[in-house]
Amino acid sequence: MQTTRYRYAIGDIQGCFGSLQALLSQCEFDPKLDRLWVAGDLINRGSGNVEVLRFLRDLGDRASCVLGNHDFFFLAVVAEAVTQSEDDTLQDLLDAPDRDVLTDWLRHRPLFHVEDNFAMVHAGLLPGWSILQTQKLAHEVENELRGPDWQGFLRGLWGGKPTLWRNDLAGADRLRLIVNALCRLRFLRSDGSLDLKPKGRPEDFPNLVPWYAFPGAVWHTHVIFHGHWSALGFRDMGNVISLDSGCVWGGCLTAWRLEDSRFWQQSKL
Repeated sequence: MQTTRYRYAIGDIQGCFGSLQALLSQCEFDPKLDRLWVAGDLINRGSGNVEVLRFLRDLGDRASCVLGNHDFFFLAVVAEAVTQSEDDTLQDLLDAPDRDVLTDWLRHRPLFHVEDNFAMVHAGLLPGWSILQTQKLAHEVENELRGPDWQGFLRGLWGGKPTLWRNDLAGADRLRLIVNALCRLRFLRSDGSLDLKPKGRPEDFPNLVPWYAFPGAVWHTHVIFHGHWSALGFRDMGNVISLDSGCVWGGCLTAWRLEDSRFWQQSKL
């Protein structure tokens, strides 16, 4: 069994390969001794998508990467479930000679990662979901994404409804809400339903509740690392660490070391 010296949790890379390499150099990451946790959105909007995926894939089990909404979007483009917009920068990946290999690697990534008393998700968790339940729900989606008809699954995935979780939800509605919570969530309404439209700071939407601040949440047994929310930025909130510091938008890329809570940041290169 491989030993691990340090674990580094990193926010949304979004194809910023140069910034990733500079950040890893800052924290003296050693792939023989250390491990990376990446909070999703590995690709899109940056220019180094192919390099990012090849690098993380080559790390093998030294990298634990959860899927983000941009990663799902790329898979949906490959499945011909959606089309790119002028803001997307996925063509390098779509044209890569190893596209199929990288696609298969990406669709086998989890939506939720748990280790010790830490957990990592791209966007957020619903207040009624325990860590164990979230793992089981993530597995439901992962089984579809890793299955033989993964393209068909993605074609039925897109959309914003339903918005309120019920344990008896079934079929595409159930899977869509799980993905939307884990990969797109920022705000909840007072009844616990998802509002996926707002993207700004929490103080800009006083009638909505940030997912991590919803009262009575049962996932508080673990420290949660998440990305997805560049307007929120890097924040240490004790039991929640927000890692998306907007590198692709001219901000920086953030790495947090789990063993001692030390962090590093690298501006966009």
